[in-house]
Amino acid sequence: MTEYEAYQEHIRYTHDTYCRIVIRHASFDAARMLAARWKREISLEYLTEEKFVPLSTTDEYFQVPDYGETYPFSVRGQTILLDSRSLAAALAGCRNRHRRKSFCITSST
Repeated sequence: MTEYEAYQEHIRYTHDTYCRIVIRHASFDAARMLAARWKREISLEYLTEEKFVPLSTTDEYFQVPDYGETYPFSVRGQTILLDSRSLAAALAGCRNRHRRKSFCITSST
């Protein structure tokens, strides 16, 4: 083995050792971060047993509207029958000036 080949082997050995050390310390860091995360987390089983809270909810936005009822809404002396209770409540909460504007916009289209 020549001196050059011995030097290349030494460089390869040193590099391999360095890579092993870096990988080993990276695994230590990852294990430490996982342990810290697990320490902060609370399991869903614990939450449901302690609080008796269901893990689901219902959205009011996606409920099927009841078209059986109509809600009267008066503006500019005219009565409009609305199918949506939330729209009727929102328009009733507006001032007269805003109601007139919304009526003009919707009646012209």
